[in-house]
Amino acid sequence: MKDYKDFIPGSGADPEEYGVFASSVRKSGKGAYVYTVRTPEGDRIVSESSAGFKGESFARADGMTCVLAEDSHENAELLRELFPFAAPSAVLAEKRTVGTGDRLGLATPGHLRAVSGSGFFPILAQQSVRELTLTGRTFEDVLDCASRAVFREGYTAGWGADGDHLKTPEEVEYALAAGYTMITLDCSAHIKSAKGMSLEELRAACGPYDALKEEYLGKDIELPGGIVIHMSEESLLRALVIYGGAVEFASRIYHEHIKGRPVDFEISIDETDAPTLPEHHYFAARELVKRGVEITTMAPRFCGEFQKGIDYIGDVEQFRSEMKVHAAVAKAFGYKISVHSGSDKFSVFPSVGELTEGHFHLKTAGTSWLEAVKLVSIKDPALYRELHAFALEHFGEATAYYHVTTDLDRVPPLESLSDGELPGLFENSDARQLIHITYGLILTAKKEDGSPLFRDRLYALWNTYEDDYAELLERHIGRHLSMLTGRC
Repeated sequence: MKDYKDFIPGSGADPEEYGVFASSVRKSGKGAYVYTVRTPEGDRIVSESSAGFKGESFARADGMTCVLAEDSHENAELLRELFPFAAPSAVLAEKRTVGTGDRLGLATPGHLRAVSGSGFFPILAQQSVRELTLTGRTFEDVLDCASRAVFREGYTAGWGADGDHLKTPEEVEYALAAGYTMITLDCSAHIKSAKGMSLEELRAACGPYDALKEEYLGKDIELPGGIVIHMSEESLLRALVIYGGAVEFASRIYHEHIKGRPVDFEISIDETDAPTLPEHHYFAARELVKRGVEITTMAPRFCGEFQKGIDYIGDVEQFRSEMKVHAAVAKAFGYKISVHSGSDKFSVFPSVGELTEGHFHLKTAGTSWLEAVKLVSIKDPALYRELHAFALEHFGEATAYYHVTTDLDRVPPLESLSDGELPGLFENSDARQLIHITYGLILTAKKEDGSPLFRDRLYALWNTYEDDYAELLERHIGRHLSMLTGRC
């Protein structure tokens, strides 16, 4: 391969021969060429010096002074300023959107190839504070990685950035200050349990509620599609006990931090000890709208189990029946349903796509990490065996962060598998969950001398085989999108 320092934009030379991504070669508004190149240290941005990037200067073959830009937040901000398509925007008004969380900062090229031509708009920088803690990253880093990849791929159709599962005003402000265009408010700390409470106990817990009785009881609540909801007194009281505090919390966050900003606002009520009944979904939505909250999307907790990185566990027909009502509630109030922990829920994807009339948001994240580790099992079986053994040893620690029903006895012993059989572990639900929930421990594990146990070796492999990773993601995420749109 020729040296990227000898590449002269506009000369007619083939960029790929110089390790330059042809899709990235662009002129800024200042007239300076900017493009992405492959280097031994990973992808880097090169620009003519007048663009203003900071980094190592060099003389191009034609004598032009250029800069090999540092992978800094300051340079990423300049990239977004010079090329607005590399900056996120509020895109959830689009019909079909998908969150493709990237815990590694490497998955965006594959995600973009998956959504290209699919009719989906991606939320590329999607990360929760929990994920930031487990991976040792920041909101700024996650966003910057997405912007650089969007520029590299020449993707101009629009994308978003989601501060996911934020629980406090401080977390919301952190994500907004970092430039995130979607806030997912996790209301779980304000959702109470009403499990086992009698009608009298519910009445006592709620106090006077005459105005709500007048509004909800004894009425046929008509929803789109001819669906009718009847709210009993007990159901109303349970909704008030369970979701009343969440409604007040979400309303306060909206009016103090979100209102007036060009930001998508998602309400997450899925982190509960029981599924969200359709009539309770209606109650929460109506009460939020009464308080002037503009909801872009809401995530109820559906019946069954939406565990990480595996297919839906539960009654598919019950899910379909309840999804029909959830979708009608969302349509009645002008927002769309959000499906959390949406990775690999193939058995219910057709229902989601059909019953929402194709108007939904899906969140994935861990499945892209699993594809990255699957690549390790293919390209470096010895490294994978180390990683797998570590995950088994530390699985108990990881369960503090995630609810799973993993049975490690159903994971084949490593010594029983040949190297060629290791990728087959990713067809095993229990093995998938083993690797899925231990990602933070794997990425942050240290040797006795304090150096990374796995991280450096993993990133070296993923950078070497970045095209293979993109192909795995294009195929795997593409399967999600196809099944959601009935193309599979």
